[in-house]
Amino acid sequence: MSVNDQTVPEDLTDEQRLHQLGYAQELRRRMSGFSNFAVSFTIISILSGCLTLYGFGMLTGGPIDIVWGWPFVGIMTLFVGLAMAEVCSSYPTAGGLYYWAAKLAPGKSGPVWSWFTGWFNFLGQVAVTAGIDFGASLFIHAFLTLAFNLSVAHWITVLIYAIVLFVHGLLNQFGIRLVALLNDVSVWWHILGVVIIVGTLIFAPSHHQSVGFVFGHFYNGTGLAWGTFYIVLIGLLLAQYTFTGYDASAHMTEETHNAATAGPRGIVMSILVSLAAGWVLLIGMTFAIQHYATESVASVPGAQVMIDAVGTTGAELLLLIVIGAQLFCGMSSVTANSRMIYAFSRDGALPFSGIWHQVNKRTRTPTNAIWLAAGGAFILGLPYLWNYAAYLAVTSIAVIGLYMAYVTPTFLRLRKGEDFKRGPWHLGRWSYVVGWIAVAWVVFIFFLFMLPQVGPITFATFNYTVIAVLVVIGFAGIYWLVSARKWFTGPKVQGTPEELAAIERELTTTS
Repeated sequence: MSVNDQTVPEDLTDEQRLHQLGYAQELRRRMSGFSNFAVSFTIISILSGCLTLYGFGMLTGGPIDIVWGWPFVGIMTLFVGLAMAEVCSSYPTAGGLYYWAAKLAPGKSGPVWSWFTGWFNFLGQVAVTAGIDFGASLFIHAFLTLAFNLSVAHWITVLIYAIVLFVHGLLNQFGIRLVALLNDVSVWWHILGVVIIVGTLIFAPSHHQSVGFVFGHFYNGTGLAWGTFYIVLIGLLLAQYTFTGYDASAHMTEETHNAATAGPRGIVMSILVSLAAGWVLLIGMTFAIQHYATESVASVPGAQVMIDAVGTTGAELLLLIVIGAQLFCGMSSVTANSRMIYAFSRDGALPFSGIWHQVNKRTRTPTNAIWLAAGGAFILGLPYLWNYAAYLAVTSIAVIGLYMAYVTPTFLRLRKGEDFKRGPWHLGRWSYVVGWIAVAWVVFIFFLFMLPQVGPITFATFNYTVIAVLVVIGFAGIYWLVSARKWFTGPKVQGTPEELAAIERELTTTS
């Protein structure tokens, strides 16, 4: 059969295509293509990921890893995103990755592929929300310490973290129109923020590092003596963690107009724009380093670079820009996370699914899923109270969980070959090259980011990513073998066309 014969019809409305996929239009469809892109771009958030892990990059390879690791990882991420986008065009539903896995799996294996993809996605979504909002809390704490001489005690950071998550939960529950508006504003905040920060770091400091230092200096401050190549590889976490969360465009497709094309474009464009703007930011930051040894051991090295480069007052203003971007990012992450939880519970895959799938009929938002997303993220951040390296583990968990979920549907799509029904947005003859590169890259980083990152290896420096990943795989595996395999059949169909219409009428009359 030819490729043209294996294509999803393009003349369907968004609601008709969603009905074909088995779901009612329960969530309000009010997002434009730009808003869909804005959610993913905001969650990638170069002003969040790049700067919260900037100190990690300074220790693991230094400038050569920060500056050259970014475009390398960005290009590899683009392969992953392109492969994801092609599948998104065929199945524009909030379930996203786990729904795709179910539909693309061979024979009767759809439920098990869907089950584990969904659990990896759940782990990654909760961890990336934790990483973003905890990073914001670190910068807020640094700002308050700078402005008001606040104590640097860890419990204060955790308290700030709890407040940030609570505010993001409230915004997503009651202010969904405001959230949509802020997502659009966030794009320009990030772009203008990079321009202002880099411009300030170019013109304000009296001293800059040399070109040779920025593009060629290697530094190992990890305490590990395992060779230059190993240190450079683990330093790629800075870039790979930042390039996460763009699956949000897929999870928001049930709320997006022209979802079969807007969702894929949102995924790809968010990566491309972040790749360009993030590289400018990292190069600007690295040129502005004043005292490398001091800044690399500071509690928030990214903030310390700004303080040393432009002084206290200037740094406070730049930090406000960064914190604003991080808060936008965390808000959007809770949104995307809650939609994935809502869709996964809609199909009965989470314990107490009936609770998490409930939609608030007045706001048309999955209220309980929002608070599960925020609560789960808070739990992941608590180990910071006794383990300083815990934040690095959270970022590694986010990368591994999300990327395993990202690439599983791609692997299944490659196995399906020409039987795959393409949507209106696809890669044509490049599908296989792009897809296999994406699969190989994700398999590599799955093992890479569970390796030790700081030495000597003690309880306080241990990378507990491997424990978190094994716990989730173990729980999901045991749950599957003991119970779920008997009743979980993958994504459920909500009903006949008449029943779907009845669900929509009930929501319309009560909202």
